[in-house]
Amino acid sequence: MKIIRVTAGVIKDNDKVLITRRAPKEDFAGGWEFPGGKIEKNETPQDSLVRELKEELNIDVSVDSFCTEVIHDYGNKKINLIAYYCTIVAGEIQVIVHDTYRWVKINDLLKYDLLPADVPIAEKVIKDCCLAEE
Repeated sequence: MKIIRVTAGVIKDNDKVLITRRAPKEDFAGGWEFPGGKIEKNETPQDSLVRELKEELNIDVSVDSFCTEVIHDYGNKKINLIAYYCTIVAGEIQVIVHDTYRWVKINDLLKYDLLPADVPIAEKVIKDCCLAEE
């Protein structure tokens, strides 16, 4: 089975992080995720993330540090999800492919119905946040 390479942006604002919900016509409709998308040929994960967040949310971001990488088998497809911390540098969020978004307290992330591949990212973000507070 071919592995699909995708990126995810962990966009923080103090003690909150941005998550988006998959629209009704999308695969995994209603599931929450860190926004991002497929890495195209000859594109770095960071370049992909900048492009995808502009296309999906109409925001410009700077890609900061690497967060984590997850490989998840959804049965009909396997994804390699590469997550980076990001900062919004321009634009106001507009949902284009999702049906809504939320700024969620980092410690509340696991209360949302996150897509399976996004759960390990949320766990890593919570761990990183707790380490930063010590």
